[in-house]
Amino acid sequence: MKYVLVTGGVVSGLGKGVTASSIGLLLQACGLRVTSIKIDPYLNTDAGTMSPFEHGEVFVLDDGGEVDLDLGNYERFLDLTLTCDNNITTGKIYQHVIDKERRGDYLGQTVQIIPHVTDAVQEWIERVAMVPVDGKEGPADVCVIELGGTIGDIESMLYVEALGQFSYRIGPGNFCLIHVSLVPVINVVGEQKTKPTQHSVRELRGHGLTPNILACRSSKPLEENVKAKLAQFCHVPAENIVTLYDVPNIWHVPLLLRDQKAHEAILKGFNLLGVAREPNLKEWTARTEISATLHDPVRIAMVGKYTGLSDAYLSVLKALLHASVACRRKLVVDWVAAGDLEDVTAKEAPEVYKAAWDLLKGADGVLVPGGFGDRGVQGKILAAKYARENKVPFLGICLGMQIAVIEFARSVLGMVDANSTEFDPETTSPCVIFMPEGSKTHMGGTMRLGSRRTYFNVADSKSAKLYGNVVFVDERHRHRYEVNPDMISQLEDAGLSFVGRDETGRRMEIVELPSHPYFVGVQFHPEFKSRPGKPSALFLGLIAACRHSNTILQNNGHVVKPVTNGMSNGHVMVKTHQNGHAFKTSNGLLNGVYSNGNGVHL
Repeated sequence: MKYVLVTGGVVSGLGKGVTASSIGLLLQACGLRVTSIKIDPYLNTDAGTMSPFEHGEVFVLDDGGEVDLDLGNYERFLDLTLTCDNNITTGKIYQHVIDKERRGDYLGQTVQIIPHVTDAVQEWIERVAMVPVDGKEGPADVCVIELGGTIGDIESMLYVEALGQFSYRIGPGNFCLIHVSLVPVINVVGEQKTKPTQHSVRELRGHGLTPNILACRSSKPLEENVKAKLAQFCHVPAENIVTLYDVPNIWHVPLLLRDQKAHEAILKGFNLLGVAREPNLKEWTARTEISATLHDPVRIAMVGKYTGLSDAYLSVLKALLHASVACRRKLVVDWVAAGDLEDVTAKEAPEVYKAAWDLLKGADGVLVPGGFGDRGVQGKILAAKYARENKVPFLGICLGMQIAVIEFARSVLGMVDANSTEFDPETTSPCVIFMPEGSKTHMGGTMRLGSRRTYFNVADSKSAKLYGNVVFVDERHRHRYEVNPDMISQLEDAGLSFVGRDETGRRMEIVELPSHPYFVGVQFHPEFKSRPGKPSALFLGLIAACRHSNTILQNNGHVVKPVTNGMSNGHVMVKTHQNGHAFKTSNGLLNGVYSNGNGVHL
């Protein structure tokens, strides 16, 4: 097994996750099998209890693991199916060591950070690296490890020490360290400054790790004299210093690394130059190169709670992008804070209220993503009502589906107090109820999580067609509440159609409004399994329904692509409406963000 370690220096948010994913893709393109591990130094057992404002979205795996969003990058770029063990946290490591101590496995030893905890980290890495995650038999050839945080953080010291021991133990021919660092440009003089990277590398070397490759984040390619200076002071060959400069979208990053021969530096260190082939990235290159040719916009109103932080809906954004590219449309996301659609905002801030409704009414489609808590719920209900009554394509995910059911019960069935017991435990019309197996005392890992099977019970439904008229589909879940099965007959008699259910037939998974061009709600999260070359079926349906031809629905979910040179895009236009809140972009600085006057262009 060969190991590639990706670390970060100077500042956080440089795009280590995208860099690790791109390295993995490049090695895959060379014919190697790849697996990935993300190390998060926080004490939480997993990301499940973290606020999206703290850590971005919680990515859910097939096995129910609630993990860091970087594992979503790995799965999308590398088309892997990872496990919860592919995300190491300090909470998991300490729990593992303490459990061993309680069992007496240490035979009376004084349990210490070194060697017991550092050994546990190394054992975990070696064990997980051997587990195949690409659908093939046997272990992968290369394991790409990303160490979260920034070198010098006190939280990371345990892992820096463990990985230093690990690199020494397995030998330099099996270990390659890529250090992602910042080379800022000081505007006053317009000069690329190397000092931050020098200090970062010195810190890294002081802890027993020596970088083999420097991946320098900068607004423009490194100048040759800057590269020579870094080589001299950081003890890294100039040919092993690559620039990750600002690009229109993250699909360019593997191509940047390929063009700068990063794969050759890695393969040379692993003595694999004669074994691996030249990287084949034809499809990826075609998809990226045509990105500038898409001009026909499709506007999607994202009605949510965390509109000030795009990372909170990262997988939804990526799934929208994958679908819009497949449909040859330029994605424009209009962020609408759900609370701004409510009557209370109309009284307190009428200009904010009007701006929110203008964005909603100007959109080609409406998407209400998942979420928790009652803030903004009324705004989401109003958005679902607008989409239903005005025949605007609508996709509701998890809470978004529950919102659509509540709105229908209120507006069509006349149940004025219809609600979820999450928001109103005393409601006389509980459309959405707490699941029997849930826990109200413990938050972490107590939801219905991971891959579950949905059976289609209405063969000619839009969802069934989009999935290719299959009998069932496996999608990932993350929820504590569900549509009340005792109210299904009433809702269906009034016009809703629950076209997908679980194996018992009592748990609702997909709801549609047959009289509507595209009004779909799903209890699961289809965004987690969307890939650049394999878009999610339901996101395809949403984009296709937005002033687009119905070829996708007419061809049982298969995209009929026009004759073009390759695939397509990667550009996402994002217009923001967030009440003055700062907008943070996903994946750090690697998107090459710039203002265009109307919002942000990624």
